[in-house]
Amino acid sequence: MKNFNTPDTFFRRTLALCLLVLAVFVAGCSSVRFTYNQGDTLLYWWLDSYADLEGEQADIAKRDIDKLFQWHRQTQLRDYAALLGNMQRQLAGNPTQADLVTVYKEIRLRGERLAGHAVPEMTTLALSIKPDQIADIERKFVSKNQDYRRKFIEGSTEKRQRARFKKAMSQLELWFGNFNREQEDILRKTLDARPLDNEAWLEERVWRQRRILALLRKFEKEKPNREQASAQIVAMQRELFGRIDSPERKAFYDAGIDHTTRFILTAIRIATPAQKKHAHDRMQGWIKDFQALAAGK
Repeated sequence: MKNFNTPDTFFRRTLALCLLVLAVFVAGCSSVRFTYNQGDTLLYWWLDSYADLEGEQADIAKRDIDKLFQWHRQTQLRDYAALLGNMQRQLAGNPTQADLVTVYKEIRLRGERLAGHAVPEMTTLALSIKPDQIADIERKFVSKNQDYRRKFIEGSTEKRQRARFKKAMSQLELWFGNFNREQEDILRKTLDARPLDNEAWLEERVWRQRRILALLRKFEKEKPNREQASAQIVAMQRELFGRIDSPERKAFYDAGIDHTTRFILTAIRIATPAQKKHAHDRMQGWIKDFQALAAGK
C-alpha cells in the first residue's frame, strides 16, 4: 500500500517507471489500461516538463521510454496481477499490520527492480543533459517544493491535518468507496495521532533533489564514458533506495511505515462488507487490466 504522506520526487519518477504503474494500482487510478497505454507519452511529457528535451535528445528519450515500456509490459505486469491477487486474499481474511508491511516491501522491491533495469536508458538521458537543462530541472524542483510547502507545511495545525486527511481519504475511497461520518471520525483521529512530519519529508525530498543535481553537474563537468556513468547511477540508486535503512534515517522511515500501515489497517477493520467487496472488485478489475496489458491488449 502506498505511504499516504510520502512526497513525489524527481528521483522516484525518473528511476522507477512503476511510479506510473504502481501509482496506478496502489494510489488507486480507476483506468489502469487506459493510463498504461498512454504511459509512454505521459512519462515523456513529464520528463520534458523538467528538462525541455529537444531534437535528437527527445527522439532518443521517446525510443528508450518505448523500449522500457515494452519490457515492462512483457515481464512485469503478470507479477503485479499476482501481487494484487494476494492482496485480495488478505483483505478477505484478517490481515495484520505485518501483512501490510510485507506488501509495502514487495512494492518497494518491484520499484528497485525496475530502476535497475532502467539504468541504460537513464544513463543515455543523463549524459545528454545540458547545463541549461540542469538549471531548468532545478527551477522545477524549487517550484514543486514551494507548492508542497503551501499545501502541507504552511498554516495552522488544523489546516495541515485537514489537508493530510483529505489526501489520505481520496486514496482510501478509490479502494473502498465512500465512508460514513462515523468511519471518517475514526480515521481522522487515527491520522491526527500521527505527527505532522511534512517538514521532514520535504527535507528528504530536497536531499534527493540535490543528490540528483550534483550527479548531473558532475557528468556535465567530467564527461564520463558510458560505463563510468552507469556505475555512478547504480551507486546513486543504491544510496537513495538504501536511505530508508540508513542509520541516520531508519527510525524516521520505520515510524512512517508504522503509522501508515496502522492507518490502513484501521480502514480495513472498520470497513463494511460492502466496502470490502468494493475493494475486492476494484482490485479484480485491475488484475484483469494487467493481464490484458501483458497479453498486448
